[in-house]
Amino acid sequence: MTTTRRPTIIDVALKAGVSKSTVSLVLQNSPSVRDETRKLVRHAMAEIGYVYNRAAANMRKSNAGLIGLVINDLRNPFFTEFATSLQMALAEKGYSTVIANTDESAALQAQVVGAMIEHGVSAFIICPTYGETAPTFDAIAKAGIPAMQMLRRVDDRLDLFPFTAPDYLSGSRDATEHLLSTGARRVAFVGGLEGRAVTEERKAGYLSVLAAAGMEPLVVTGRASRAFGRDAAKRLAEQHPEVDAAVCFNDLVALGMLSGFHEIGRRVGEDFRIVGFDDIEDAAQTFPGVSSVRCDIAGIGARAADTVIRWLEAGEVPPPETRTPISLSVRASSGA
Repeated sequence: MTTTRRPTIIDVALKAGVSKSTVSLVLQNSPSVRDETRKLVRHAMAEIGYVYNRAAANMRKSNAGLIGLVINDLRNPFFTEFATSLQMALAEKGYSTVIANTDESAALQAQVVGAMIEHGVSAFIICPTYGETAPTFDAIAKAGIPAMQMLRRVDDRLDLFPFTAPDYLSGSRDATEHLLSTGARRVAFVGGLEGRAVTEERKAGYLSVLAAAGMEPLVVTGRASRAFGRDAAKRLAEQHPEVDAAVCFNDLVALGMLSGFHEIGRRVGEDFRIVGFDDIEDAAQTFPGVSSVRCDIAGIGARAADTVIRWLEAGEVPPPETRTPISLSVRASSGA
């Protein structure tokens, strides 16, 4: 005897060409759904024979408005500041957030995303890890849940998973031009793992400026950490004494270089100029203050919250790619 599977809300979403969350809003008679979309969903329900189980829906109601926030490395202050600003912005709009740190593990990322899907999150905002990420995004696509890639792009299906990040290319270009304007004679790019998209983007602006100036680049790649920056400062002093400035992949590398040069008695801001990237809070609070490419972390978080809520409540799908503006915070580390 063969049994026919009962249509689900996901089947309705696929039939209507909308998200699972939009179907849920229609079932809840939410006034935020446009009439055209509401008619489309109702028609899809009738065509496939979907019957709304209100009792089961009421049991799940406690999860309504729950956003899954998946972060690749909460130990990094940049991602911590982003997650905090986003969670606060969502809370102001009446949404709750469940946060998971994947610790740069693709397997853990797939696991936590699967658990969040089972617990009925309405949408995902993901700062993804690198590696085998298809299981993560395939599961989200199958569930029909809106999801945004933030700060890193690892899945090219931007129609399903829109991507938002600062204008990294302009940031590294501005940082390099600033160092040359202060009189730097040889500028290195320090930090970031080679081959990763975010490293290549942050490096590209640096390379373009040096090429235009007819100067030879020096790229020292490695982990985006304080420890790497500290070691890199000592290695540059020993192996490339002619280098007198650096654009750092991020502020952690810049802060590490600050320590490394202090240990060997090289004065940052005078003997060596440094510009970091991200402008985390620590960059302004250290001594000397670290010049940095400001990405407006709080602003990105607030915009992401607004975008995902409009997607859920009004069916406004974000554009495939959004780049947010950067600025340069000039401090003593670059000779200011």
